[in-house]
Amino acid sequence: MQSKRIDVGVLGATGMVGQQFIRQLTGHPWFRPVWLGASERSAGKSYAEAATWRLASQMPEDLRGTRVDSCTPGRGPHLMFSALDANAAKDVEPAFAQAGHLVISNARSYRMDPLVPLLIPEVNADHLALLPAQRRERGWRGAIVTNPNCSTVVLSMALAPLRQFGLRSAMVTTLQAVSGAGYPGVASLDILGNVVPAISGEEEKMESETQKILGVLEGTSVTPHPVVVSAQTTRVAVIDGHTESISVALDARPSIADVIAALQAFRGRPQELGLPTAPPQPIVWLEAADRPQPRLDAERDGGMTVTVGRVRACPVLDVKFIALGHNTIRGAAGAAVLNAELMRAEGLLVGD
Repeated sequence: MQSKRIDVGVLGATGMVGQQFIRQLTGHPWFRPVWLGASERSAGKSYAEAATWRLASQMPEDLRGTRVDSCTPGRGPHLMFSALDANAAKDVEPAFAQAGHLVISNARSYRMDPLVPLLIPEVNADHLALLPAQRRERGWRGAIVTNPNCSTVVLSMALAPLRQFGLRSAMVTTLQAVSGAGYPGVASLDILGNVVPAISGEEEKMESETQKILGVLEGTSVTPHPVVVSAQTTRVAVIDGHTESISVALDARPSIADVIAALQAFRGRPQELGLPTAPPQPIVWLEAADRPQPRLDAERDGGMTVTVGRVRACPVLDVKFIALGHNTIRGAAGAAVLNAELMRAEGLLVGD
């Protein structure tokens, strides 16, 4: 579909999510990482000196000697992937957008901004229509597009096919991997043989972000979906893969077979366009009674698939099931890369 690779940059390139961005972009058919931005203490060092590589794959050889730059607007390519933490992103990302960069962000800082798309391409690709109003009202030559919280991605993708049944409410309890806490993350004496029943801010994100993602674009704003979400979040001793136990209330009272069929049939714009990072089936249903499991299923289709199992009747609401997604791929870097692929395929990358 695309005839050339375009240069891209990564903000916050030395951290865990930044490294996952590097992993996702290395060898990508459309994008080529050439510029790496990080904090002042890393600026001027080679990437090999500045970043302690934490992924199972090796640091790409062609980036080891790349000099890390400071996160200064106007430097680097037009397209920037942001792995910055929220405190840094709050100031840095709009400065880059003002300077003309398109920032595809993993940070939470602007997810709930009414003019910023909170994007899952299979679910709400049409929300990219917010960008002209964003540029106009903010006076930016560039723009910001965000992907959701890592747990919200799993929940929203699992709920999206169920909107047709009159999705009314959802209760979700998460079992979240330690990689979601970054590095060094949770202390070993806190997590081994233990469950930590609180993750700061996570429940609120799931409850509000899901409504925006499933909402309807009307003019230059998104009307949130009326689904009421009640979330409880926990940290467990799993490296990668967030598991979620979900119960939903559905006005249409569909059969279990109908729910499974809706999950299996779910496709979106990335599958229509054949985007490089898009899984052939964004949701895979497994019939086995003991699946999905993080160790067996988190890496499915390069970590971009949400796996669902144990779909059954719920005696309190209507239907309950288990959903699993890879938190640093589909829940972070891979999601942002897919967002950029969609924008390029739709002709929304200025200067491409």
